Amino acid sequence: MSAVELGALLADASQAGAYFVDVRDREALIEAGGTLKFSVLPVDLRGCDHAQTALLSIAEVLRFPDWFGENLDALSDCLNDLSWLPAEGYVMVLEHAEDWRAREPDTFDAAVEIFNETAARWAEMRVPFWAFVPLPAKLLEEIAA
Repeated sequence: MSAVELGALLADASQAGAYFVDVRDREALIEAGGTLKFSVLPVDLRGCDHAQTALLSIAEVLRFPDWFGENLDALSDCLNDLSWLPAEGYVMVLEHAEDWRAREPDTFDAAVEIFNETAARWAEMRVPFWAFVPLPAKLLEEIAA
């Protein structure tokens, strides 16, 4: 996909959501989000094998307010607000999420569902919200199977 096509895709709020992508596409996604002047939010989840540490990493990068409750409900509340982080769109890149996904698959899947629900809510206001989970090709193949 060309940079122009990728930019057009990211600008389309109706297509936004949570997606597993090839780790080799990470840079292009970040670059396209930056070109669109979106808030680009790479979250390094390396070593986060529990929801609490993963949520705290997300909260730090997205500068969640002090009232963030460090649970999935609070994650949803904060992502659906983001008044402290105004932008034309959002590109969150959840890097190195494999440990959390392997250790707590149900909680990880619940977070992905929250990302999708968040994208749908923001799409109603025509604001793209993307959550990308870059994975090595082998893991992508396993997910697709």
